[in-house]
Amino acid sequence: MPGKTGFLGQSTGIKVTGERMQKLLNSLYLIIGNPRFHSLEHRLFSTITFVNGLSNLVGSFSNLGLEMGLPLFYLNFGTGLLFFVLYFFSRFKSVYRSLYWPLMFLIFGFLSVNIVLNAGSMGGTHYYLIPALVIGVILSRGWKTTMAVIILSGLVTLALFMIERNTDLIVPYASEQERWEDVLGQYFFVQMFTGILVVILAGNFHDEREKSEALLRNTLPTPIADELKREQKVQPRHYDDVTVLFTDFKGFTNIAESMSPQELVSELDECFRSFDEIVKQCGLEKIKTIGDAYMAAGGIPQESHDHSVRTIQAALEMLRFMDRWKEQKESQGKPSWQIRIGIHTGPLVAGVIGTEKFAYDVWGDTVNLASRMESSGEPGRINISGETYELVKRFFDCEHRGQIQAKNKGMVDMYFINGLLPHLRDSDDPLKPNFLFESQLLDMARQNGTGMAATAG
Repeated sequence: MPGKTGFLGQSTGIKVTGERMQKLLNSLYLIIGNPRFHSLEHRLFSTITFVNGLSNLVGSFSNLGLEMGLPLFYLNFGTGLLFFVLYFFSRFKSVYRSLYWPLMFLIFGFLSVNIVLNAGSMGGTHYYLIPALVIGVILSRGWKTTMAVIILSGLVTLALFMIERNTDLIVPYASEQERWEDVLGQYFFVQMFTGILVVILAGNFHDEREKSEALLRNTLPTPIADELKREQKVQPRHYDDVTVLFTDFKGFTNIAESMSPQELVSELDECFRSFDEIVKQCGLEKIKTIGDAYMAAGGIPQESHDHSVRTIQAALEMLRFMDRWKEQKESQGKPSWQIRIGIHTGPLVAGVIGTEKFAYDVWGDTVNLASRMESSGEPGRINISGETYELVKRFFDCEHRGQIQAKNKGMVDMYFINGLLPHLRDSDDPLKPNFLFESQLLDMARQNGTGMAATAG
């Protein structure tokens, strides 16, 4: 009992820590922009202008104790305000791309005046020329801009050297003590400033990498994405037992002619988004959509013993969604369509081919027969093959249709699925399985495990 309490306490602590971290991230995103809605370049520009503006405004007050403190105060405070003006236009007006050179001239202009007023190379302000050049390179767009900002940095450095060597414009420190105090302070401050900048930039790059990873995981199954990143290619794999699901909308073409393209895509998107969620909850893999057709499969890329059953469950949930969707559209006086679903189980090959626009796909006669199950079905019904029937008959009420002619396949045994068997469904929800259903799934797993062991022996 104490162990359980400790575990719960630990879980609560982790949850609280996670909530605090999320609040911290939300506060940071409020300042520099959210990775979901703002590009990396945009967030970097906002970050740099905000950090520079804040450091100049805060740092301006530290100059008041110096002999030339008042001019330095006005310089830092005024440029700090200008940095925040650039930040405002970047963060809230999204015009950051046209502000690159104003930012660069502001940074190098500020540093040049500051170096002249801070004893030139005898002071510590010239340390900032290095992070200034780094900022220019990071924000540059293309090699021409990169070369231009490098040349600008070199010219500024050369000009400051010539001013110090050939003129009396450099303002010296009042005393050696003041020099060492300022140099030491500038040295540590530039490290702190650079460190904060690097941490924020690293966080931005991490967010961008996470976006890329999420996009890849959303395009390909996780094991396939990992293999692609590791090997730069995906080896096609043969599967002995996979259940393939096809859906198609009856009357879609006729109804589509009476709708605008925007309305049509919106209606399809609503349906397919719901299908995506159902497929995910049932542990299937979405393969693709082609027009108004939707294709998914169970048992890939991770093999499982219950993929045929889970695929039928997904099909039943799709039917329920479409019934509700149809009622809603009819109540609004809008056109709707009915769904046909076909399912078949058998061997196939799955993988990724080509080098552009990667997509996980499946090939084989199983795919063709699943498509025939759909086209040979009826609106509002789930049509399955005899092979799938043998795997799911212990779980679902199946209606034998007899042998039916399938295009290019001859006579094929087909069955309609009417729902879960009465003793395996919940009393309140006819599509929700009860504990007996899950028990039978475990029996199926044990039988499959025994069969595989016998084959291996």
